[in-house]
Amino acid sequence: MIATQYKITLPSDYDMNIIRDRVRKNGHKTDGFEELKFKLYLITEKGIHQNVQNSYCPLYLWKGSNGLNKFLFNGFYDNIISSFGWQRVHVGIPLIDTTTSKIKESKYLFQIKKGIQPQESLNNLKEKIAEEIPTIEQAEYIVVYNPEKWEYEVFYFLNDVSSVKEMNGVIYTILHISQE
Repeated sequence: MIATQYKITLPSDYDMNIIRDRVRKNGHKTDGFEELKFKLYLITEKGIHQNVQNSYCPLYLWKGSNGLNKFLFNGFYDNIISSFGWQRVHVGIPLIDTTTSKIKESKYLFQIKKGIQPQESLNNLKEKIAEEIPTIEQAEYIVVYNPEKWEYEVFYFLNDVSSVKEMNGVIYTILHISQE
């Protein structure tokens, strides 16, 4: 599996209803996309959930590279380029995935990021990460790592953000979820 995300920072006075309308009109186009486990249409809004900026940040989980390649190189990603300009696509490798079809009911995604410190052995790192990440009751999650940066991100699927108010991370609003 492969995780990808691009983060488009928008001006502070940007009308986020433009993004909401865009997703309302086009979000269904990735429903059932080849090799796509899910695509989350995510936004942050300045001043909401302690976010300091407006952004549009879709997150994808691909079952393989064919679907990702089709999305990037067969014209689908061109919609992003023509609307928002050239974006860097961040790539990660899923390490832990507890998600089920129940994520479709989620309203928010909470993201935390942590570094993987140099160590003598990476043996059992998956188990160590699973033990050290915060537990959020009834939240499904995915852990994605990037060995180029030696960091990992945990994405929790939530219906209520009250359980993460004291945690350090980013709360995204989910506008639409496309699934296989």
